[in-house]
Amino acid sequence: MRIRVYIPFAVSTLLAVLSPRLAHRLPPRAASWSLLCAAVVAVAGWAGTLALLTFIGFGQIPLVAFFGQWSTTVLHAQDPLPVTVAAVSGAVLAVMTIALGLASWWRGRVLVQAYQECHRMPGDTELAVIDDARLEAFALPGLSRPGGRIVVSTGMLQTVGPTEREALMAHERAHLRHQHHFFLVTLQLASAACPLLRPLAAGGAFTVERWADEDAALAVGDRTVVARALARAALAKKNTSPPSAALLAATGGPVPRRVKALLAPPPGRRRMPLVVFALLLALCCTSLAEAAHDTEKLFEHAIHADTTAAPVNPRTW
Repeated sequence: MRIRVYIPFAVSTLLAVLSPRLAHRLPPRAASWSLLCAAVVAVAGWAGTLALLTFIGFGQIPLVAFFGQWSTTVLHAQDPLPVTVAAVSGAVLAVMTIALGLASWWRGRVLVQAYQECHRMPGDTELAVIDDARLEAFALPGLSRPGGRIVVSTGMLQTVGPTEREALMAHERAHLRHQHHFFLVTLQLASAACPLLRPLAAGGAFTVERWADEDAALAVGDRTVVARALARAALAKKNTSPPSAALLAATGGPVPRRVKALLAPPPGRRRMPLVVFALLLALCCTSLAEAAHDTEKLFEHAIHADTTAAPVNPRTW
């Protein structure tokens, strides 16, 4: 059995485990992009490895080899993969595909509902104020208006002061400007396909909120104002129900951690975590490409060997 075909699986697992820890050492923007890339590459690495194992294992079945016109003897001699391993790999790959399909359908419905609600909002300005005593402030992605709308309830406007209101607006504006809902949807789909990525997805949701926090701090010019706005909004909203259509709310994620980060100095740039991220991503992609190339060469050899051998009658199996 070739060990190289398992390398992408091992590297993808390592990438999924280490990514949340590496992200803590990066600024929010770099961390969000790194986690997004890690999630996509990790899922591709697992799915690719499972597909290769399934193909190699089932390729050694005589009936499959007859229709594929390759030699099972050559395949078994060079890569004796048990059919049970192929069956398990195929089953896991099928479960991943079904889970990804269901999650895509569900998240797609949520986005469509958000777009529809954004279209139904009164007015055509960036800010949409709803007459609601509940404390709500969230970014609503849309198609009719570029970027979307910022939805704020009258209850929230009455709770926070002018400077804090500006901070909340800047936070939600950052979500819309950077299209953060696509980050969240991608991370959620990846974690649906592979539950091992749930900590990574949770870390990505946090870094996206931190990214918007840092943008708001730059826009307002005072980190303590943003921290105070988040804390006041979160405390006032503690006993209210969450909005049904909001994908990105100002009070989302662990607010105490976000407030603590805002009260600290701005995060500096660190190259080493980015280098580690880049190496892991490159290693995962390269190892998967090498495994696929080896599999292609294996079957080319088996096909060439089969063309020089006598034809096999499938009725004799």
